[in-house]
Order: sequence, then C-alpha cells, then structure tokens
Amino acid sequence: MAFPLPEPMRVALDLASAAAAADEVPVGAVIVRDGVIIATSANAMRIDKDPTAHAEMVAIRNAAATIGNERLGDCDLWVTLEPCAMCAGAISLSRIRRLYYAAPDPKGGAVAHGPMFFNQPTCHHRPEVYAGIGEVEAARMLRGFFAERR
Repeated sequence: MAFPLPEPMRVALDLASAAAAADEVPVGAVIVRDGVIIATSANAMRIDKDPTAHAEMVAIRNAAATIGNERLGDCDLWVTLEPCAMCAGAISLSRIRRLYYAAPDPKGGAVAHGPMFFNQPTCHHRPEVYAGIGEVEAARMLRGFFAERR
C-alpha cells in the first residue's frame, strides 16, 4: 500500500519538475517552520549563473531572510536529492533541525555518501536525517532528465 507523500516533499518534487522544465537539474527544496512552509526553491545555477544556487542553498537564504535570523534551529529542510558537501555545510551552519531527502546521490551526495559530512568531528551541528521519502519519483525524474541530455 502506497502512502501519500508529506506536503513539503510533494512541493519539493513539483519544484524539481519545474526546474527540469527550465533546463536546470531537477532538485527542489522546502523549509518548514512550525508546520508552515516558509521558503522554497529549485536549482537555479544556470538561470542565476551562480554555481552556489543549489535548491538547498537558495531555500536556506530565503528562510533566514524570512525569519530574520541566520539560525534555523526550529526549521526542517525537505529536498529531493541527497545534499552535496556545500549544502551539507550550509545545513550544519544554519542549524537546520531535521533533513528529509528523497533520492540518494552516490556520486555527489555528502550525507550518506562521499565525505558523510555530518559524521565528521569538525561538523558543528548534525541534523536528524530521514532518507528515501519520495525516492522513487525523485530518482525517476533525475534519471529521465540526464537520459534526455546524453
């Protein structure tokens, strides 16, 4: 029996789909505080001509601006792909409480793969991590996006 996805992941997947339509790698991110979505973003590296404009980075910037604080300790991040090292660093520095991600990224991920950032002794803050929520849909979208470009 399939269960419906939590609303934040559904929104993140919709953002990822919109990113793909804009020729961006299909990744979407949503930040939730007190059960309310306070920030959203999709990858915008090509559109913004900014290599740091990953969905997570932009969502974190938007959430910090929304609440007027660089600390997001009472916020949860929902993202469609396992964060890279840059994004994991920003998640740690912003003190995100919980990280939910859909698809693993064995090549570029830094949470369960590669440097496993949150397991390093130099990591200042470790969020609770929940993986695999919406994994099938996110992985299908990513595979389809890259298959079209090969």
